Amino acid sequence: MADIDSAATTPGELAGRLDAAGYLADDGLATAAFLALRMGRPLFLEGEAGVGKTSLAQALAQVLDAPLIRLQCYEGVDAAQALYDWDFPRQLLHLRAAEAAGVTDVDRLEHELYDRRFLLARPLLRALETTPSVLLVDEIDRADDEFEAFLLEVLSDFTISIPELGTVRAERPPVVVVTSNRTREVHDALKRRCLYHWLAHPTLEREVAVIRRHLPDVSARLADDVARAVQRLRAAGLLKPPGLAESIDWVTALTALGATELSADLATRTLGAVLKYQEDTERIMGEVAELAGRP
Repeated sequence: MADIDSAATTPGELAGRLDAAGYLADDGLATAAFLALRMGRPLFLEGEAGVGKTSLAQALAQVLDAPLIRLQCYEGVDAAQALYDWDFPRQLLHLRAAEAAGVTDVDRLEHELYDRRFLLARPLLRALETTPSVLLVDEIDRADDEFEAFLLEVLSDFTISIPELGTVRAERPPVVVVTSNRTREVHDALKRRCLYHWLAHPTLEREVAVIRRHLPDVSARLADDVARAVQRLRAAGLLKPPGLAESIDWVTALTALGATELSADLATRTLGAVLKYQEDTERIMGEVAELAGRP
């Protein structure tokens, strides 16, 4: 596994290594990621869905030759689901087996029931016990304020207290990437703990480059046509503007149909690969000719 300190000596070198891992990072993002590695600070990535936030964590894990441990946030997620839980079915089986064997030492049984072998490590605990590792806290904006406060506490000292077993402290803190789609504002306290970077939608040139990187066999004309069409869709005030992921999906769908360029007919038939709301599809249907046109 690569040492984090030697992963890259400059932001440009890190950008090159991310490039080799299939991720095209611009100067700003490469610098933010480099500083997060060097300073040992979490990297907070905010931006609309599909701009490459999660993919950066995956690429960093590849660059560092470290496992990616993902904590997917959602409404109602709590500390137990992020930290650890006890394997109650196995504990019950152990208890029954002990009773069948005639074990009557209550203290011994209690000690055995809360042995490490019965602990189910969730993402945060796994990340603290795995060195090195990349911890992805994905879509923190879906969690509530209470979980945010809990996460801030863990990220402050990378220590977890388990009453039955004691304190678990990371031998070396994991590389942490926190993402948000900004469906709500995340509290300043968590952002202050991190290095912040806003991920915007890519420029036309970068979008074409990303498409060609993910789909090297696609025609240059089709990649350019789709990138231009997606740029127009983002400027159309849609409920859900397409991200890079949708651009790649759209090109993949068109390629499956044997397309080498984007026509109005093909655009109409494949809009479901790039637009995810019926209201957006209805709005764009009348503009498909312009969408598929070239300047």
